[in-house]
Amino acid sequence: MSTLSTHVLDAVRGIPAAGIAVTLTEADGAELARGVTDADGRIAALAGELPAGTYRLSFATGDYFAAQVVESFYPEVTVAFTVTGERHYHVPLLLSPFAFSTYRGS
Repeated sequence: MSTLSTHVLDAVRGIPAAGIAVTLTEADGAELARGVTDADGRIAALAGELPAGTYRLSFATGDYFAAQVVESFYPEVTVAFTVTGERHYHVPLLLSPFAFSTYRGS
């Protein structure tokens, strides 16, 4: 089984993105877990152990920017990824009001 964490950085302000709601779902849409990024923009353990499969992390980015009174284009960012083996998976998100980037972290 594998574990999962995430980290969101506000690329415009150059700080961690605290207070973003994150939802983990299976490929079929079944919700597995919810969390909110901490003061460092992290959720250290979003779910328990994950078997191999395809999952989605959905980040409530529109709410984050609305709370700052900043116009944004993406109300939500969803990242689909595949768990293939037993290891820790880390999914970082670099965020701005009109763009985002992600990669498989370590």
